[in-house]
Amino acid sequence: MSASITLVVLMAVMYGAGVYVMLEKSLTRILIGFLLVGNATNLLIFIMSGRAGDSPIVDGNGADTVDPIPQVLMLTAIVINFGVTAFILALIYRSWWLSNLGDEGDDVAADDDEDEAMEIDQAGVFHASLEDDDAAVRTILDEGSDLGDDDDSASGSAGEEPSERDRDVMR
Repeated sequence: MSASITLVVLMAVMYGAGVYVMLEKSLTRILIGFLLVGNATNLLIFIMSGRAGDSPIVDGNGADTVDPIPQVLMLTAIVINFGVTAFILALIYRSWWLSNLGDEGDDVAADDDEDEAMEIDQAGVFHASLEDDDAAVRTILDEGSDLGDDDDSASGSAGEEPSERDRDVMR
């Protein structure tokens, strides 16, 4: 099969238009240009694949079978084109999302800072309640020592530091 001049011209126009459109700054135009270049590449592989023939699976004379390599290359080009198109679409969406945020921009760290401040406040409340618990334990220990527990390890008055045993109990 000889290459049709119409397909060659169409392929050249698609490559030219695709490269021209990809040189713009807009991501949407880059996507359109990439799609044009990808389809032009598929057309190039189709043109260069050679003559038409029988399926390579059919048994018989091998002279009339077609080469399967260009078909595999075209399928691979389609898959690559699809993957890069999905990536560019994700970039376009992210760009649109960031442009609609305005002055906030991509300030996700502000939410983390608020969460950390809230955790610090909660930790302060927790530690304050622990100090209250320590005071309550000291009071109970002091009362227990005043009720007749006259061991040498008990502290006698509220103004003294607790003994080592009392500190262990408080922990």
